[in-house]
Amino acid sequence: MAIYEYISGNLVELTPAIAVVDQGGIGYLIQISLQTYATLRGKQKVVLLTEEVIREDSHTIFGFASAEEREMFRLLITVSGIGPNTARMMLSSLTTPDIRRAVQTDNVNLLKSVKGVGVKTAQRVIIDLRDKIGKTEEAGGILQDQGNTSKDEALSALVMLGFGRNESVKALDQILKENPLNGAEELVKLALKKL
Repeated sequence: MAIYEYISGNLVELTPAIAVVDQGGIGYLIQISLQTYATLRGKQKVVLLTEEVIREDSHTIFGFASAEEREMFRLLITVSGIGPNTARMMLSSLTTPDIRRAVQTDNVNLLKSVKGVGVKTAQRVIIDLRDKIGKTEEAGGILQDQGNTSKDEALSALVMLGFGRNESVKALDQILKENPLNGAEELVKLALKKL
């Protein structure tokens, strides 16, 4: 579980690989993909969802402009042979929907077109993520939903309370079908009755 969920502040520096965000007089160096870079260009105030990667010799923060991209990053780094830098390279070379489609359609060639990803690694990505991406999509999960922040917040709260992601997504989808205007707090209360 990450310590930092997001960081918001003034964008001090931006390159295709890093963003420096000033928050309270501290400049946070955040590794980003080209997807996030494209979203941040021209902005002064930013909010980046974060994922920390702590190793013996380094402590790195990766930043994402969307929950969908961060979720894909988290899935990619669960694959043996894909580290955070390779995952970031994949998210810089391909869009998140492209990666999702490549996994669902067994498109090894598209995945191996990314620098540093060979045939075996591409095949491993497809095998390891096919079920995870399929289940998340069937349940209307975060990989599909970019627009509903209340749903994302409620889902995050339910997962932190110990409920499974997939059953939480199903419960939230049912609630949102009945009343799409529910806020995060109301969604959590209603979902707790269903779970």
